[in-house]
Amino acid sequence: MQNITELRKSLADNYEKMKAGEMEIKQGKELSNCAGKIIQSLKVELEYQTLLGTSTEIDYLKNR
Repeated sequence: MQNITELRKSLADNYEKMKAGEMEIKQGKELSNCAGKIIQSLKVELEYQTLLGTSTEIDYLKNR
């Protein structure tokens, strides 16, 4: 996935698959955990920029 919008769509798709019984809960949890780590790394980058007083665009957050 190339950006946060695609990540969000992927998470929603996985939720629907788990709800319909098309994906194992364990696999869904692992995918969700990985997505959470991606989001956390973005938060760290944003916090770092705040501390430096900079505001560089983060490509992953751009909606393409």
